Amino acid sequence: MAPPMRRGANVALTQEIPSLTGVVLGVRWNAGAEHVLSDNLVAATLLCDRNARVPSEDWFVFFNQLASPEQSVQQRAAATGSAAGSDGAGGADSEQIEVDLAAVPREIERIVVVLYVNDGPGARRTLGQLRDCRIRVLDLAGDAELVRSENLAEQLRTETAICLGELYRHSSGWKFKVIGQGYENGVAGIAADYGVPL
Repeated sequence: MAPPMRRGANVALTQEIPSLTGVVLGVRWNAGAEHVLSDNLVAATLLCDRNARVPSEDWFVFFNQLASPEQSVQQRAAATGSAAGSDGAGGADSEQIEVDLAAVPREIERIVVVLYVNDGPGARRTLGQLRDCRIRVLDLAGDAELVRSENLAEQLRTETAICLGELYRHSSGWKFKVIGQGYENGVAGIAADYGVPL
């Protein structure tokens, strides 16, 4: 298996795998004994235009809106598929998002995956309490793992949200990049950067 991708690294998915028509973006976290933190973590997907802005709230996919308007991006009700590999990140994904690459509207150029602490009982928790946090890409046809990020939790301290990674259009097709940018102001910081109306 290839080594985990570091922050800032990218890979040309459809150039390397021309037959690739869809992917699963898997998000995995391990909060140890911090069950309140784990129960209040939300994985969400932002579909962005060429200016890296979400056109409207309809393009923000999360537990209350499980699919984009045209169904090209859908959050699975329950994570399935193969478990993580043997690099110390054992276990299956906590959340999974399916992406039908051919069905993504032309005006959508980036599909960004984020993780944040939801308001409520978990509000005083931070992502710095996570033992492990990763994003990986699987082939939608069979769930074979294609790439996986390094442990993004290692550099988190007081952040309450993180931009994990993104799929984005390129002249060579679809690419994937590990981002790993944390936000101390939670989902509000992500919303401000990407123009999500909250």
